[in-house]
Amino acid sequence: MNLSNLKPAEGSTKNRKRIGRGTGSGRGGTSTRGHKGAGSRSGTSTKVGFEGGQMPLQRRVPKVGFKNPNRVEYTGVNLDVLQQLVEKYSLATVDFATLKEHGLVSRNDLVKILGRGELKAKLEVQAHAFTATAQKAIEAAGGTIVKL
Repeated sequence: MNLSNLKPAEGSTKNRKRIGRGTGSGRGGTSTRGHKGAGSRSGTSTKVGFEGGQMPLQRRVPKVGFKNPNRVEYTGVNLDVLQQLVEKYSLATVDFATLKEHGLVSRNDLVKILGRGELKAKLEVQAHAFTATAQKAIEAAGGTIVKL
């Protein structure tokens, strides 16, 4: 077998409709566009979601809820993740640059330290926000927190 004798499976492809090739073809004359109306003219297109003048679905369905434009979204980093970082790289401080360097956050993220897991190391942790449980756990381990 080589590239020269590859062909599609039997019945998987069809010949295209050849439109506008005379009346004998069965698709001559109006070329399947019908008589008159916008769809028969050249250069016509309909908007996405257009339903022939009927009220479109995206306008029929009611809007629900409220999207707060001022919402602040944080990227969460748990204590067990910090503990793994400390064990692997023997760190004394964990700041935004450290987290970014190890691929836990992106350039424009805001970081929130979350309280899942256990922290045994004495750390100085710098982040934008802390949960109450995370703050207690860091301070119980002898560490300090710094809000950015």
